[in-house]
Amino acid sequence: MLTNPNTVGLFEVEIERIAAVLHRVGALLYYDGGNFNAICGRVWPGDMRFDVVHLNVHKTFATPHGGGVPGAGPVVVSGRLAPYLPAPVVVRSDGAAGPAYRWDGDRPKSIGRVHGFHGNTGILLRAYSYLLAHGGDGLANMSAKAVLAARYVAGQVSDVLPLGYAEHPPMHEFVSTGKGLRAHGVRVTDLCKRLIDLGYHPPTNYFPLIVEEALMVEPTESESRETLDGFAQALRRIVAEAADDPQLLHDAPVTTPVGRLDEGKAGRELVLRWRPPADGDADPDAAAATA
Repeated sequence: MLTNPNTVGLFEVEIERIAAVLHRVGALLYYDGGNFNAICGRVWPGDMRFDVVHLNVHKTFATPHGGGVPGAGPVVVSGRLAPYLPAPVVVRSDGAAGPAYRWDGDRPKSIGRVHGFHGNTGILLRAYSYLLAHGGDGLANMSAKAVLAARYVAGQVSDVLPLGYAEHPPMHEFVSTGKGLRAHGVRVTDLCKRLIDLGYHPPTNYFPLIVEEALMVEPTESESRETLDGFAQALRRIVAEAADDPQLLHDAPVTTPVGRLDEGKAGRELVLRWRPPADGDADPDAAAATA
């Protein structure tokens, strides 16, 4: 299974060669469509010789990454695997009165019915509306904006937060390393907590594991230039603060109702429901700040 672009935001230029090597030994190549918004309308998974593809339509065709659930992920396959798909399936036939649809359960090689395999209908309809509204040119433009946004932000911060892998320009996302912050006793966790104080939801951090002190930034195609500029300026400001006043980052966030959590204690002493404090107990809000 591969994403392409991969998790550090780089396009696998040897994908056809990789597929050929796998196919020679009888393996199947599975495409994780989590990063499909980088190449939508420009590169086809089938042309990259993938055999199985899942598409996160709730992300690629409606909600920017990080937009949350509910989700839908239809799976498509190459022709040689089609006979094994779950059944029944909807098939189309064209007649004089126009297209007609019917159930087709006559598939002897099918793995059979899978519970709920038609997916989250509402999300699929929303994605279908998105596709119709954009059309082919619009989808290609969407991908161009996603890539442009990521490269734009990376270009503003890579001198203070270097790219983990800089052999090629990033696609829809980039992964920077904050290992230079350690000289000031600061980690990427502190940077992300400080971002909250400056009005930005922190991006993914410490993933992928192959980049030390990783910060994964994926602006998506939907953010304005003003927002991208503000986010880049916030990152640069925090890096400067790390050198001048590292305690400021250690204390962050200070603008939220609950301050920095002791995540280790929260895992060890998990509290799943609220309970009123007994007489003599500490202030529950203060307790929550340390739990």
